[in-house]
Amino acid sequence: MHDLRFIRENPDAFDAGLARRGVAPAAAAILELDRVRRDAATRAQESQSRRNDASKLIGQAMAQGDKDKAEALKAEVADLKQTLPALEEEERTASARLNDMLAGLPNLPHDDVPPGEDEAANVETARWGAPPAFAFTAQEHADIGPALGLDFETAAAISGARFAFLKGQMARLQRALAQFMLDKQTVENGYMECAVPLLVRDDAVFGTGQLPKFSEDLFQTTDGRWLIPTAEVSLTNAVREQILGSMDQPIRMTALTPCFRSEAGAAGRDTRGYIRQHQFEKVELVSVCRPDQWQAEHDHMVHAAQSVLEALDLPYRTMLLCAGDMGATAKKTYDLEVWLPGQNAYREISSISWCGDYQARRMNARFRPQGEKRTEFVHTLNGSGLAVGRTLVAVLENYQNADGSVTVPPALLPYTGGLAKLEPAA
Repeated sequence: MHDLRFIRENPDAFDAGLARRGVAPAAAAILELDRVRRDAATRAQESQSRRNDASKLIGQAMAQGDKDKAEALKAEVADLKQTLPALEEEERTASARLNDMLAGLPNLPHDDVPPGEDEAANVETARWGAPPAFAFTAQEHADIGPALGLDFETAAAISGARFAFLKGQMARLQRALAQFMLDKQTVENGYMECAVPLLVRDDAVFGTGQLPKFSEDLFQTTDGRWLIPTAEVSLTNAVREQILGSMDQPIRMTALTPCFRSEAGAAGRDTRGYIRQHQFEKVELVSVCRPDQWQAEHDHMVHAAQSVLEALDLPYRTMLLCAGDMGATAKKTYDLEVWLPGQNAYREISSISWCGDYQARRMNARFRPQGEKRTEFVHTLNGSGLAVGRTLVAVLENYQNADGSVTVPPALLPYTGGLAKLEPAA
């Protein structure tokens, strides 16, 4: 959601921000609905006030024996009683239309977000690690994975496309990755581990921005709840409808959960392999902070995600996304892209976004500055720390051997119960 006061005072700047997103100007339409809403509210308040005053005057007129005046006042009160509901309905209708319009618009990009329409305009800001040099032709994970326990055929028979059935050593490796990530984020990076609901109500997915525009990307149950597309939904909504304290320190939370996405907008993309699934695991990072803390918190979250890749010795690059490639709720986003030798390309493994007060306004999440009565909206941030399945893919491709086996990264050995290498089935 957007700040109406900002739009009233800066309509041109608001439209300019939308234009950077490729969205048509909206300030004029918003301000007109705002005018209609406020005008209807004013007229309703004036009518109610006049009705109250007239009701009091009826008694005075009766006491003075002025029946004509009393009858005239009764007629006025009756008329106001008839017109007041229409004015209140006009206000409700205008408010609903205004809220719908505001809810459907993306966040405004920060000033230092580069212009551009798609990923071609993203800017590389850092690169870490050297891609491995193999003495053989590197294979994609979809080719080496099945012999190691990454079973797509069994999953397809059970659930259809974009599912996987992990067996034996492969399932062990994925579990090790997830536990390693959780320990990294909680012990080293200061995030509080949470176990969260996987099914949420409309208000929760609206609060983080998936509704109303992106419902086709979600799975909904028969009772109207939604399967979370990411733990961001549950974690961020932990502060909804709250007035927090002075927020001297950011609230940092993490959770390992299954995530569920319809991938409605990904038809034809990554149909082969384990990159883009309907169900996958992810360690999510969420921060809630004061407006003056966002920059440091964004940097901290980027580092927290990078630390996992560096501990696993997986080469990656950091990309600052252009305005046209960011998610709708973000003001600024960094993507981490891991090197995949089988594809001879960097692929996204984490997206770390600062959302400003966009989500907080939708959730009505505020804090009270020290020593003040007024409240302000908090700022929210979210990112992957990391996507477990995509990290598994990166490990398979970067640690593959000529005989089809995969060496377990040293950092994972405490989590694999002695498993040091994934061996192909005989």
